[in-house]
Amino acid sequence: MGVRHAVVAGGGIGGLTAAVALSRRGWRVTVCERASALTGTGAGIVLAPNALRALESIGLGPAVSAGEPLAGVLGLRTPDGAWLSRTGATASRYGLPARAVHRGFLIDTLAAALPPGALRLGVSVGGVDGVDEAAEGAVVVRTSAGELRADAVVAADGLRSALRGQLFPRHPGPRYAGETGWRAVLSGAGLPALPAAETWGRGERFGIVPLADGRVYVYATAVTGPGTRPADHRAELIRRFGAWHDPIPALLERLDRREPDPVTVLHHDFHELAVPLPRFHSGRVALLGDAAHAMTPNLGQGGCQAVEDAVVLAHLLAGDTGVPAALAAYTAARHGRTTRISRLSRRMGGLARLSHPLAVSVRDVAVRVTPSVVTTRGLDTLLGWQPPPGPDPALGSAQASRRSADIEEEQQR
Repeated sequence: MGVRHAVVAGGGIGGLTAAVALSRRGWRVTVCERASALTGTGAGIVLAPNALRALESIGLGPAVSAGEPLAGVLGLRTPDGAWLSRTGATASRYGLPARAVHRGFLIDTLAAALPPGALRLGVSVGGVDGVDEAAEGAVVVRTSAGELRADAVVAADGLRSALRGQLFPRHPGPRYAGETGWRAVLSGAGLPALPAAETWGRGERFGIVPLADGRVYVYATAVTGPGTRPADHRAELIRRFGAWHDPIPALLERLDRREPDPVTVLHHDFHELAVPLPRFHSGRVALLGDAAHAMTPNLGQGGCQAVEDAVVLAHLLAGDTGVPAALAAYTAARHGRTTRISRLSRRMGGLARLSHPLAVSVRDVAVRVTPSVVTTRGLDTLLGWQPPPGPDPALGSAQASRRSADIEEEQQR
């Protein structure tokens, strides 16, 4: 049996993780990314213990562990600075401390772990021919650079996934989730040590997350109509949050930083797949990450769940069953968990969006009096996830050499 070939549509966090995981399971991989460069567009991402455990299982633990972990206590505050809740250290309970990194760093780290020649930039995937449950052989992937034959296709092409539209044309697709958000990464120079915290007001939130490299990731949300675009993002953020507790005003002032260290403020409406897909696969095509289960960012689990998807998918595709059977097992392993997390994130967003003074007061009191054991139990469901067994990190040199030679031979065909 020759080396099997997987085509990955999308070079984001989920797609790159899947490609790395599959390559380390002996697959030849081709990643098609429509952008002309992996710019690492975005801001910060919190790699929770579940995502870090998944990355460790495919040998990437050391690569993402540089710098300082998140402070041991995370919190929720009110605009005047009062604490509603604080959550204890994750390392002692889950074995790993959460790490907050720039998305660009994570993208670069994943891309560097790919086999040579696996990444094709400026190439988009338009569709897959031969998708049906009885498919026995390879499918044909239509790309902007020509056709590719593949034993399996990983659709990691994001919220507006073209492949999801092909596989499930009757699905309603993404829905506006009722909020808009701003994100930025600021210099941490001269700032005191900052705890990771989110502040809830009336239909507005502001989050502060220290990154492992010493910078600070900030984000804010507000209830607006879809498509609303302020003329000046900095002025809008100061109008909404400038009178909130320290250090929010000082952080907002840093949004005005110019060359040589300009600050980019990203602004996006929130969308989600509010209606779950019936399954995450069809024939030899598997959907992953936002393409499969785009969720609101209220739990910080969107990227983490994409990483989980990737390592579970690679594990199942490394088995002895055929590809369609492995992808059916992937749906069975991932559909329930991601659906539950998506619903929980939606409910959390509903609480955060409350704006009536009485409703906000009741919410804040409820959060303040909730026993820590209840909060911890909920976190266990998210953060206590364990990955399937990873590839042997110490492949014998002869086996590793044979595998590399096989893959190189297939790449050259």
